[in-house]
Amino acid sequence: MAISESEIAQVRAATDIVALITETVALKKSGRRWSGLCPFHGEKTPSFSVNAEEGRYYCFGCRASGDQITFVREIQHLDFVDALRLLADRAGIELHDDANAGPARKDRQEAMAAMAKAVEWYHERLLKGPDARGAREYLRSRGISGDVARQFKLGWAPDEWDGLAKSLKFTEKMLLATGLGFVNKGDRRQDALRARLIFPIFDPGGKAIAVGGRVLPAPFGPAPRPDGRVEAKYKNSPETSIYSKRRTLYALNWAKDDVIKSDEIIVCEGYTDVIAFFAAGMPRAVATCGTALGEEHFKTMKNFSKRIVLAYDADKAGQSAAASVYQWERQNEVDVYVAPLPEGSDPAELAQRDPNALRSAIGAAVPFLQFRLDRVLDGANRATGEGRGRAAELAMAVLAEHPSDLVRDTYLMKVADTLRLEPALLRPRVAELVRNPNARVTKESPPPLQPGPLRARTPMPRPGLEALRLRVHFPHDVKGRLVSPYFINEVQREIFDGLSSDKTISEVVDELQRRGEEEASQILSQLAVDEMERDYTVEDVTAVVAQLIRGAVREEMKNVERDLREGRMTPDLADVTVRDVKERLGLLDGDRAEEAERDLRDWLVERSSARLT
Repeated sequence: MAISESEIAQVRAATDIVALITETVALKKSGRRWSGLCPFHGEKTPSFSVNAEEGRYYCFGCRASGDQITFVREIQHLDFVDALRLLADRAGIELHDDANAGPARKDRQEAMAAMAKAVEWYHERLLKGPDARGAREYLRSRGISGDVARQFKLGWAPDEWDGLAKSLKFTEKMLLATGLGFVNKGDRRQDALRARLIFPIFDPGGKAIAVGGRVLPAPFGPAPRPDGRVEAKYKNSPETSIYSKRRTLYALNWAKDDVIKSDEIIVCEGYTDVIAFFAAGMPRAVATCGTALGEEHFKTMKNFSKRIVLAYDADKAGQSAAASVYQWERQNEVDVYVAPLPEGSDPAELAQRDPNALRSAIGAAVPFLQFRLDRVLDGANRATGEGRGRAAELAMAVLAEHPSDLVRDTYLMKVADTLRLEPALLRPRVAELVRNPNARVTKESPPPLQPGPLRARTPMPRPGLEALRLRVHFPHDVKGRLVSPYFINEVQREIFDGLSSDKTISEVVDELQRRGEEEASQILSQLAVDEMERDYTVEDVTAVVAQLIRGAVREEMKNVERDLREGRMTPDLADVTVRDVKERLGLLDGDRAEEAERDLRDWLVERSSARLT
């Protein structure tokens, strides 16, 4: 299947590469470029750079590079056509052969469109439906205004068997594909959610992919059912082709900007907790969607912030799988903290009662290990030797779960001071618990993938690289002043020749890759995102061009000597040529520099053309 170059170029031009990548990776403006941690290999110092103007990215660590299409292919493991179609859908561009798209892709598109319609339908029902009065009153009782309800697209599922399915004319296939409904035993289409407050769930790009529904508590909700059956408090969409619970974080689409700005992400238990954080002036909160915090969530969060704050109530935070948390910390190079919320308070309740207390709790967040130890020590009976000994046993079990011996020993000293015990008495017990895996719960996971060794590259002449940087970033300043024979390095010459065409940088990279010119495509990808330390003056440009010419002339004089030895040039002509060229080289730094540059350019082009004929 062939897609025209013009359509590919149209999709690239319509896709903001910074907006695309920030759905996966936190980027910060750095001069003319955007930079962040590379999503393709683990690193602590940002080496991933994005050129928004050219639509290119490059990692100086693992050398991953590409454009918008490449990024989608690598992140979502798609082939070229599927990645292109995804971006075309995103930009509202219809490709000429969309009719030939695969069934799975069409089904996914239809499911996304149906979910978007459902979210709007639920939202309008909440805002205007007479039957949603109780839901609106409940939201007001929780401090959620109409403006907030609109911001989060909250909705209302009426207490009807098929209100949604009937109004939007959803087929059985569409109800099942979205998880919005099913066909009951009476062979009738039925809504999955009834009499529930709706919390739409969006992907990081802001597209609706699922919904969560909450029953209304008394006195706001419907009367108890005659059969006495109690509905679950929350009910979420099932896993579908467009929704994966283990990868999705509620409100990340709204929170990511403040997460990047504050370099902190707050993880809550429920949807209303997230909304409460936004209302309290901390719009960087997210929540899992009906599932426990897991490895895939950490993989997502690490791309936006290295500081993760758990804002659960104390009991649930303490019950988190410690071994897994430490493993995820190590694998993803993040730091997990716990906010010390007041006993018996959840973020939603605390935000409504005392938003300053909620903000203070986040500011006072402590490392996960410290939080767990504090829970043990605060509950200890330190008045007796037996009480301190029992607390020490519990504390040593907590310490043994941490994989770092240095971290363990640091906190061991704190435990010893608190319980008035000698550290020498505690260390053997910790060592024993560490050696005996049956003494504590662990979760063995494979080590994180490490980037492969970097391939050695041919040393690049500095003047050629500087000239190519100018050609990429300041093309108007060097227009007409650079020619192919100036580039004595073959790879640099290939790049220049590609840039001399009417193609974009991405198109040149594609062409180089098609020809198997890997090194050239890598260098151009890097040049596209290189941050220029300063703007070049006319004098700077002239100096670079002069250096380039001198290098090219030195190489060409070797060809003159070879022509003389092999009889292709007479001694007289060779002497005249050498004197003439040396004279013009001497003029490059004087008042006649422009004339000398022109003459030497013409001579180099003529010599190059003669060799090709």
